Parts: sequence; C-alpha cells; structure tokens
Amino acid sequence: MNAKRFLFISADAALITDLAWQIHREGHEVKYYIEAETDKEIGDGFVQKTDDWRAEVDWADVVVFDDIWVGSDIGTGAIARKLRDEGNAVVGGTPNTDRLEEDRGYAMEVLEEHGVNTIEHHIFHDFDEGIQHVQENPAPYVIKPLGEVQNVKRLLYVGNEGDGSDVVDVLRAYKKAWGHRMKGFQLQRKVEGVEVAICGFFNGNEFIDQVNFNFEHKKLFPGNIGPSTGEMGTSMFWAGQNKLFEETFGKIEAWLADEGYVGSIDINCIVNESGIYPLEFTPRFGYPTIALQEESIESSTGEFFYDLAHGNTPAVDVHNGYQIAVRIVLPPFPFDDEKTYDENSRNAAVVFETESREGIHIEDAKKVDGQWRVAGDNGMPIVATGKGETMGAAREQAYDRIDDIVMPNMYYRDDIGERWIDGDGDRLQAWGYLGPGGGE
Repeated sequence: MNAKRFLFISADAALITDLAWQIHREGHEVKYYIEAETDKEIGDGFVQKTDDWRAEVDWADVVVFDDIWVGSDIGTGAIARKLRDEGNAVVGGTPNTDRLEEDRGYAMEVLEEHGVNTIEHHIFHDFDEGIQHVQENPAPYVIKPLGEVQNVKRLLYVGNEGDGSDVVDVLRAYKKAWGHRMKGFQLQRKVEGVEVAICGFFNGNEFIDQVNFNFEHKKLFPGNIGPSTGEMGTSMFWAGQNKLFEETFGKIEAWLADEGYVGSIDINCIVNESGIYPLEFTPRFGYPTIALQEESIESSTGEFFYDLAHGNTPAVDVHNGYQIAVRIVLPPFPFDDEKTYDENSRNAAVVFETESREGIHIEDAKKVDGQWRVAGDNGMPIVATGKGETMGAAREQAYDRIDDIVMPNMYYRDDIGERWIDGDGDRLQAWGYLGPGGGE
C-alpha cells in the first residue's frame, strides 16, 4: 500500500502515541493532536504534532480517536460520527458506544436485550440506598463508580466478605470522601472464575475474523495486591471467533453495525464452568493493550487500520502464540503528587544498555536530541513486550528486555502472564475455551 496520511486525536489525555509512532515508522505520514496541556510534550521527537486537528481533517486519509473522553465529558463518539457523515474515514465510536463505557447500567441493558447473560447488578445514585441493598441481600459485591470519576481506578473495589460487610464499610467511606464527585455507582455480584477480555476489531459492518483474548493485571503489586491502576500489564493470544466471541460480541454484531462503530472494542468477562458473564465494555483502544496488539500484528499496522476505517476486511497476520506487555512506571504512579513527581520522575532519562529498541513501546515519553525522556505528569513512560510459542517464552523475552533498561526509581510487576501458567490456561481449556495452542 502507498503511504497514507493519519491524523491521531487525543481530545483529553495523550494515550495513542505509540500507535502513531508505529504507523509513522512504517512510512506513513502522521500528525498528532493532544488537548491536555499537561500532556502536550508527549510524543515530541517521535511524531509530528499539530495544534489544530480540525484544520488537518481534509489532509488525512484516516482520522483516529484514542478514547471516549473530551475533557471530563464523553464526546469523541459524537465528533467521530459527524466526521463520518461528512465523508471522512474514522477510527472511533458513536454516542451510544461511548455510553457503553460511561453508563454501566446502559451497557448491561444492551447486552440483555440481545440475549447475552449478565451478572446480577444494580445502579445506585444514593450511597445509603446501596448500603441498605447490601445489608438486605448479603453477598460479596464489586463497587464500580459511574461517570468521570470511574477514571480514578483505585475506587473500583472487589468485595471479599461473604456478608458484604467490607463493601458496606467502603461505601460509607466513599460517601464521605467522594460523595461530591461520584454521581453514582454499580453494585455487581461477585462471581468466581477466570477474568478474560474479548477484543474484536470492527470495520463499521462486521468483526474481522481474528479475535484478541487478553488478561489484564490491574493491581499495582505482584500477586494482584495493592491499589488498582489503569493497568500494570497484559497477557494475550489471538484466536478465531470461538464460543467466547459468539456468546458475547456475536450477539451484538448487528447492533454495532447499526451504530457504524469502527475500531477496537473490548468486553471484559468472568468465565467459569457455568457460563460467560460480561462485566464491562471498553469501546476504544485499551492501554497498554494496543501496544501489545501492535507487537503481535505481524503485517502492516497502518494498512490494517486504513482498511478498517474504510469498511474493508483487513488481511492481517498475527503472531500464533502468546504475548505479554509490562508497563514500567515511576513515582508517584498511580497517585497524583506533583512534588514527588518533580523530585523523582519529571524529565528523567530513559537509558538503554543495548542499541535495540525491539519490543519497547512509548507511553508518556518524548525524545530530546536523540535521548528518550519521561514526559507528561503521569509516570508511565514505556512498555516492554514479549512474545513466544508459550506464555513462559513470552515472559522470558519481555523481562529480558526490561533488564536492558536503566531508569532510576522505576518499578513494574514481575508476574505478568503467571496466572495463565499457574492455572487460568488449564481451566479455560478444561471448560472448552481454548487458546491458540497447548503451550505454557
């Protein structure tokens, strides 16, 4: 394919830098717009920037949105739909698909209307009513905030007590600390099983044949303990449209076609011997999931997204094995503390002990006079990836690459992918949900 022109838009925080860099390295022209003032420098030295994305729409062959948020409100879906109506090729959502993430109750309604099994769930806009529900229906629950505050990932709470007493305590604490910002929350019955995210790529009419199955690691520390973060790492594999897909996305494919959705869409589920139970949607790219998907797409990434945006069926080759991504972070991640960040992380150098940058992906990074440096104020500069015929081989490659990185005060989880090896893979296979092979 001849070189094409891609316009990437971060209408809030800068998230899509690595995909823009990847497509630029493939020989395509790229321009990148970032709205958030604190993130403006992210990607400097890696890709060309623009201060006015609207002035570049006519220039672009493909427009790519990275998230649903425009500042503190959802809204990229409405912009993407308007651009499509004007004849532009766009990777992005619609107002209704944005709502799948922002309004968890609506998301469950869409699933139920199309015959998808869901876990018992209730939406509350009053803390006392939620507390009363748990007390009258004692069980372990998951608390999921609604609206803009759901981006404060540490507020998601997974209950442990059989009578729900810990959930009651947490709701009382949230009422005092977050009552002024948390406009509502969902209480979802806790279900035991393997948590797996099913990620499909939709071209406005249908899903492509290849489906990505990934396993998120959201807690800060190894062993899945500590505060929740956006994500500390991901393990994954690609497969066909199997039972996991057919029982979830297969049932809402026509709905997505009616919406005209284009891009990556993810549904996180709990799977056990009894069935598949969706938890939540991500109707956009996942982070750092997209970096690992780039690494495992062995054909042209730019051609893949060009075809997707134009309603074509991409001819995509993916790695036939397992892959992992490890997010490497700096203080005070995942918390906000400007003084700590200034003292330990701002503008810090990212040093490599080898000339190779294979498997290294950028998040909050910039390049100054050839030197990689930390950018922004989030403390998430880079991601290291690995792939192999087994999950163990993928882990070995990723962590070998991390050993060649020198960044004072950096930290990361050293157990990404272990859950698959330690039993998740065996359980999914025993229940009939197979990976790409039998490896570990």
